[in-house]
Amino acid sequence: MAGPIKQEIQYLLPVNRALLICAAMSSCLLLGAFLFEYVGGLVPCKMCIWQRWAHVAVILVALFGLLISRDIKKKSALLLVILAAVASAAIAGFHVGVEWQLWDGPSGCSTSLDNNGDMSVLVDQLLATSVVRCDEVPWSLLGISMAGWNSIFSLDIAGFALICFLANRQTG
Repeated sequence: MAGPIKQEIQYLLPVNRALLICAAMSSCLLLGAFLFEYVGGLVPCKMCIWQRWAHVAVILVALFGLLISRDIKKKSALLLVILAAVASAAIAGFHVGVEWQLWDGPSGCSTSLDNNGDMSVLVDQLLATSVVRCDEVPWSLLGISMAGWNSIFSLDIAGFALICFLANRQTG
């Protein structure tokens, strides 16, 4: 990273502020998910819940990093934030692939029912299938599903944290 740009990032975004911004970004994404669920009535599927756990990890690690007094450990927390945000993006990206029917989702989360003529097998498969399916898009904006937006924003969190980590790795 170039010298003047690196110094400006170090000045504007010390590790504490970077951790706080990452926690705030994940908190906003979680708040949005809860608003869609509890106000909008969009019940999350199994993979949506997995994505939420990754954001909880970002928030907890970032807040824990803010409580640590040593800079080297704060930078380690920033690395863990990057990993949790990348995990969220990966889960969301996989979810988008399931929505586009590029691959099957977890069992009981998508419609892969096989009817071999045996009605008891079909009934068992229907009972094992979740009511909220992972392979349907309940809401989208500009042709991008909620999982797609989560993947984009999670990559933004990871990229922002990485830039801040690289800019601050030589300090303190």
